[in-house]
Amino acid sequence: MSATVGRPAPEFNLEGVTSHGVKQYSLDAERGKWVVLFFYPLDFTFICPTEITEFSKLDDDFKKLNAVVFGVSTDSIHSHKAWLKDLGELRYPLLSDMSHKTARDYGVLIEEKGIALRGTFVIDPEGVLRYALYHDLGVGRSIKEVLRVVSALQTGELCPVDWKPGEKTLGKA
Repeated sequence: MSATVGRPAPEFNLEGVTSHGVKQYSLDAERGKWVVLFFYPLDFTFICPTEITEFSKLDDDFKKLNAVVFGVSTDSIHSHKAWLKDLGELRYPLLSDMSHKTARDYGVLIEEKGIALRGTFVIDPEGVLRYALYHDLGVGRSIKEVLRVVSALQTGELCPVDWKPGEKTLGKA
């Protein structure tokens, strides 16, 4: 299965780590919530910690939107645990995709390197992919833009360029 906006998002069932331990996480278990799934290349790199800690800082804002956040890389749970010692406490889990299946399903795997591109996906409460953004390894994403997109999608209306929550929409989509 590949990730296509407007279609059911590929299922994932991955082991993840937080400051509180390791457990399994799946898309199916999050039905009824918005899911922000973001892929990053590797632990212990330069840009990734800036994104990962910013998602954590804004976690309450995502929760206000009934959204859960998952970070995913092809690193092991052990690598994630070691990196959390440097990063500090995160408010969401880092998932391990050592099989590369989930990165492949979402179209972000760089096969020859065995790592993921920076990919951001927003999945609605019914499991439908509503937003996908892929970009090169060398540029970090805007977490505030991801929040804006989740808010815009939740209106169910047409949102013009640079629309912000609380502003007028263009009407029903």
